[in-house]
Amino acid sequence: MSEVYAIRRNRLRDRCSASGSATALISRPVNVRYLAGAAPRGSVLLLGRDEDLLLSPGPPDPQPGADRLDESLRVQTLPGRAAGQGARVGDAAVAAADLAAGQGAESLAVEEHHLTVSRHRALRSVAPRLRLDDVGGVVEQLRLVKDEEEIALLRVGAEIADQALGELLESILVGRTERHLALELERRLVDHGADGPAFTTSVATGPHSGRRGHRPTDRRVEEGDFLTVCLGAAYHGYRCEIGRTFVIGTSPADWQIELYDLVFAAQRAGRESLAPGVACRDVDRVARQVIDSGGHGDEQPQMTGHGVGLEIEEDPQLAPTAMGKLDACVPVTVEPGVHLPGRGGVRIDDTLVVRPEADGGPELLTITTKELLAL
Repeated sequence: MSEVYAIRRNRLRDRCSASGSATALISRPVNVRYLAGAAPRGSVLLLGRDEDLLLSPGPPDPQPGADRLDESLRVQTLPGRAAGQGARVGDAAVAAADLAAGQGAESLAVEEHHLTVSRHRALRSVAPRLRLDDVGGVVEQLRLVKDEEEIALLRVGAEIADQALGELLESILVGRTERHLALELERRLVDHGADGPAFTTSVATGPHSGRRGHRPTDRRVEEGDFLTVCLGAAYHGYRCEIGRTFVIGTSPADWQIELYDLVFAAQRAGRESLAPGVACRDVDRVARQVIDSGGHGDEQPQMTGHGVGLEIEEDPQLAPTAMGKLDACVPVTVEPGVHLPGRGGVRIDDTLVVRPEADGGPELLTITTKELLAL
């Protein structure tokens, strides 16, 4: 993996050099993790002309199962702060700027979208002759297309989420609360090898069902409810997502079948549209048009899907105003839904990887059945 991280850092170095900065300071933890293999608390990454350096307020804490730092990367631990010294003495970003200036750098590219105003001022005060440029979202752009090892980690995470959901469906659900079911799902994720949940697990019953991002409550599952479950597993830092809707206890009512079939058709249209070169907004459009045709255009979420990886909501966005086109090896969710206030609704959510038609088209990572089951 050391070679992988070195290649990533070299790509960033090339982008920064093309913009006029020979050195760069990466402070956003998830970006440090992407470039260095791990991001010890408070650490930053300094990309220099000849050497890259991880600066950390304390020694990295190697733990079983934790992210593993690139062994080829030099680590510098900052000295402890003495009594009476300034609050910024132990700040790795400030120390990195001071070090870059001492090495004769004329400019330093920084992540302005992550630095606070006070931290930015501290960088200027410690290295007043150093020109601070904005690296922008370059690292996030590099993270967008995944290599096959990253996709393999997402694939394992998806398998874990499928397992946890499948086991829940075999248990008795009536009378249990949304909160209880969510906690059980998160425990099952860990039991099957996940680092933990990729995000707060959502369990929504009855009138809550179909809501995007619903936080579980003490409402109990009742006969005839729609039950919407959305969960994800974090595995070696990579996060995936799955969402399904079921009917509890009895055969679904006609309105439930009609609504489910509509959302399923929208989700299938969105999945089938995924291909390299397709505009992100077009994926949203084809799914949204299906739901619009069923008369539920006003009950849809603001976007049909998003990218996943080290974060659960990365670029690209699959939304009406989204810019850009899909690339191969970009993992995304397709998650249309409809929520009818006071009645409930449907949400169906899969994680897929964009693949060209020659490679079989989009790769479905989450495989739990999308049949409308009565549990």
